[in-house]
Amino acid sequence: MVKVRFAPSPTGYLHIGGARTALFNWMYAKAQNGKFVLRIEDTDRQRSDQKFVDEILDSMKWLGLTWDELYFQSERFGIYREYAQRLIKEDKAFAEGDAVILRMPQQEIKLYDLIRGEIVFDTATIKDQVLIKSDGSPSYSFACVVDDALMEISCVIRGEDHISNTPKQLIIYQSLGFHPPKFAHLPLIMGEEGRLSKRTGAVAVSDYRQEGFLPQALVNYLMLLGWSPGNNQEVVDLDSAVKKFSIKKVNKAAAIFSMDKLEWLNSQYLKKMNTDDLVNLLKPGLQEKGCLLEQIDGQRLRTIVDLYKGRMTTLKDFWGWTDFLFEDSLRIDANIRQKHLAHDLRKEFKLLSERLANTQPFDSSSTEKIFRDLVAELGLKSSDLVHPVRVALTGKEVGPGLFDTISILGKEKTVQRLNEAFG
Repeated sequence: MVKVRFAPSPTGYLHIGGARTALFNWMYAKAQNGKFVLRIEDTDRQRSDQKFVDEILDSMKWLGLTWDELYFQSERFGIYREYAQRLIKEDKAFAEGDAVILRMPQQEIKLYDLIRGEIVFDTATIKDQVLIKSDGSPSYSFACVVDDALMEISCVIRGEDHISNTPKQLIIYQSLGFHPPKFAHLPLIMGEEGRLSKRTGAVAVSDYRQEGFLPQALVNYLMLLGWSPGNNQEVVDLDSAVKKFSIKKVNKAAAIFSMDKLEWLNSQYLKKMNTDDLVNLLKPGLQEKGCLLEQIDGQRLRTIVDLYKGRMTTLKDFWGWTDFLFEDSLRIDANIRQKHLAHDLRKEFKLLSERLANTQPFDSSSTEKIFRDLVAELGLKSSDLVHPVRVALTGKEVGPGLFDTISILGKEKTVQRLNEAFG
């Protein structure tokens, strides 16, 4: 059976590179009807922290990358010591105080990497390897090999920064008499201007969640970093991608992270999301802004979300577009006011507010007729009044259709803001 693992260290949060590695392991397992193991490599007692463990587990669940088995290396120290002692007895390793050191044989090692093809190593450049440290904890490579062997991991899929660890681990496999798994080393993720940094996207998965990205969109984007479903397809759901996934088709070249691309993908998922589901995702943000949801009509909220979801890049954008609908007072930026409300339209606004106040029903078609009849009566072009009215009602220069906006704002606030626009 195909069995793979993702093995993060809880010395920090789950970042984009780790999430991409977890995803490719998960996809490989699902594509092969295999198992996906999550192994928390918490052997560093000083740097490991439970808050990082919690965040890793929570982020994995949020991304939808559920696991079949879960292990913690901190619970397996006895196993590592047992195998280290066995190597001492076989004279393949020696004790140095409380530490155990593996004697490195001199030989050439050939590895066939599923992504990179054949890689040749010469162990003459590798020094003897620490298996157990003087504090009793196992070294990374030793714990990794013992666990991968005992957990029957059939393929190790990890970042290319681990290539240098591979010959050391192959020697440990050999020394223990274990059959090594297959290996596939994923390309690095780079920023558009070079090395990936916090500014260009190297932040925790939980940060993307906090910023209003959807897990489906983030997963979609991560799978495109080094792999393609073909036919230039960019929006692809996880189930469909699994059916097409092959680890051998992952690119060798570094993947380039683009925040613009991620934001575009997120906007596509927001546009096609079920309105009720999107409303539920937006409610916590509205509550944070002080909105009393029990006082907001459910159908009105759904209408608002329907009207604006095509303009959102992230969930956080919703408030920026719609704050004028939920707040009693309206703040208009001085530059926007100067641009659109410098010309005195007091008379025109008064006429419009009076007629809208008597409009029944107060919907987009009725308000549009009132507006267009007034514009014709006054001998104006629609554009003479559309932009000033939009700014007076919303504080914004752009948005959905003006009459849809007026309808959802409601008669009371529309009339009030028209009357207050010029003081």
